[in-house]
Amino acid sequence: MRQDARSLPAFHRHVLVTPGDGWVRAWVEDDFHHMGVTLRHDGETILGVEAELVRAPWSTCPGAVQQLAATFTGVRLDAAAARGEKSANCTHLHDMALIAAAHAGDAASIRYEMTVTDATDGVRIGDITRDGRPALRLVERNDVIEEPAGAAGKTLFQLGDWIASLDGQAQEAARLLRWGAIVARGRAIPMERQSDASRMPPTCFTFQAGRKEEARRVGAVVDFSIAARRPLEDRSPE
Repeated sequence: MRQDARSLPAFHRHVLVTPGDGWVRAWVEDDFHHMGVTLRHDGETILGVEAELVRAPWSTCPGAVQQLAATFTGVRLDAAAARGEKSANCTHLHDMALIAAAHAGDAASIRYEMTVTDATDGVRIGDITRDGRPALRLVERNDVIEEPAGAAGKTLFQLGDWIASLDGQAQEAARLLRWGAIVARGRAIPMERQSDASRMPPTCFTFQAGRKEEARRVGAVVDFSIAARRPLEDRSPE
């Protein structure tokens, strides 16, 4: 019988993308993050970038808003994904900027919901839905993927070629679920072991040299397995 990951202790992450007239907004919320990005555009080029951090894990994270604007202002919407500089940015804001740019011309909002179970006997199950419809399931055993068949035998960090082989919607869902599954690993790490930014490699805005030494863990953690609300419950398409 297919196990329903939503009924198990798990990491939950939702992404909501809403396009408008001359703007597009993308929000993400999970156990560790709650933040959103708005791109102002003329249909071709990003004219302005705004971001809001409701909940972020480090005291230095707010500084990433200015960095995000510097990275994407003036960039063509269809060139945003090739812009790079992800490690110089808050990776979550960067991802929201990319998905916002990809959907700037859409007529309706999109909501992705991800669930990644805590490991049981080495097994984790990750599911993602798009507007309530199943989009992808990943099953890992001892950090090696068993399902789907096309990704079997790989780790989450080895999925680039497989993801690139998928069509547009499936590719987007796979990319989102992979990074959700990576972030979900934080649930298994004691807080004292993930609260020293100075030990981290330079993979994001906060973890850059000269900044990570000053960073302090500040963001509240919400376990949506037991929380009274769902991620982004207070956010709705405009």
